[in-house]
Amino acid sequence: MDSPSERDERLRADLQSLRIERPPAAARVQRTRRRGSRGFRVVAALAALLLIALGVRLIRGRAVPVEVARANAVDATALEPAPVLSGSGYVVTGDRYVSIGVRVAGRIDRYFIEEGQSVRKGDPLVQLDDRDYRAAVGRASASLVLARANVELADAELRRGRELRRSGVISDQELDVLVNKSEVAHAATAQLAADLDAARVNLEYTTLRAPTDGVVLAKLKEVGEIAVPGGFAGSGDLVRIANLSDMRAEVDVNEADLDRVRMGGAARVTPDAYPDRHYAAQVVKLYPQVDRQKGTLKVEVRILEPDAKLLPDMSARVTFLAEPPAAGAGETPKAVLVPARALQRDNDGSFVWLVEEGRVRRARVETSGEAGDRVRIASGLDGGETVVVGEVALAEGERVTVPGRD
Repeated sequence: MDSPSERDERLRADLQSLRIERPPAAARVQRTRRRGSRGFRVVAALAALLLIALGVRLIRGRAVPVEVARANAVDATALEPAPVLSGSGYVVTGDRYVSIGVRVAGRIDRYFIEEGQSVRKGDPLVQLDDRDYRAAVGRASASLVLARANVELADAELRRGRELRRSGVISDQELDVLVNKSEVAHAATAQLAADLDAARVNLEYTTLRAPTDGVVLAKLKEVGEIAVPGGFAGSGDLVRIANLSDMRAEVDVNEADLDRVRMGGAARVTPDAYPDRHYAAQVVKLYPQVDRQKGTLKVEVRILEPDAKLLPDMSARVTFLAEPPAAGAGETPKAVLVPARALQRDNDGSFVWLVEEGRVRRARVETSGEAGDRVRIASGLDGGETVVVGEVALAEGERVTVPGRD
């Protein structure tokens, strides 16, 4: 049996295991404060949201000051055609460049022209050394004189032979010989006459002449050099000219934009060297094949009134213009214009804010180019509407006010 002291000791251990530990007083205070701080933050957040909601309602209830303008419907025929597409290209000539080379070999004696000089068709450009060709003409001429003398002798012998044959003095065979001799002499004369013509043509070729009106772009060889016909890469060319009366511009148009370009359509050419000068043009050529590598088609426009400032290979901007607006019988075509600052854009396209009875309404529009500081509206407005001008944060149906009017 256990002694009383041992039983008491076990009893105390059992009671100690059943005891619930309580945190210290400081820990209890800290936990209480933490709970109070969390509750304060929740209350503060709710109060802030309430203030924001009240502020939004206050702002929504107050009219936003805006600047407005009127959409004007004007006579479309009084406006320049609207641009629909533009691209960078180069000024070219209608006949491209004419490279003039020699037809006969020879040493260059002199040039009659200089770069930049205007020439007319038939004007002399280059003179080759023609002494050999003059000598050839002299030889051919002398040979022809000799052949004609032989023709006269052969013809005279043939006439006498025919008389002798009628008298029975010579035979038919001897007469045939005389006939053949006469025909050979005539053939030789014709051949030598052709040789003389060829020699004269070669002599003419020693003077190179302009095949068309134009301007001299370059002299490709120097005086004293030997020029020969043919060769590789135009090695026989001496002069390059261009006809500047037919000036054009060519530009590569992306095949996705070809529906905006039409044969005979109006265009405008603006040289990079003279950005303030604009030349009226017309589409005259759509090349028959698309460049597979670039996905573009070359388009050529003819400049209607070129001047001396336009030079071949000058870089320029080509702008294609829209067709004139159509109107019904007895009607004048109209165009609606709004200030460019009134046009807004978002992910769905272009729009303007319309002011109606003190509130704004979003109106989707389609544009068709610019007219100075205004934008043409192709659809979406009829003219006479009041539009908001400038960048203003607005919402559908929001109240607005125009300073100075209200």
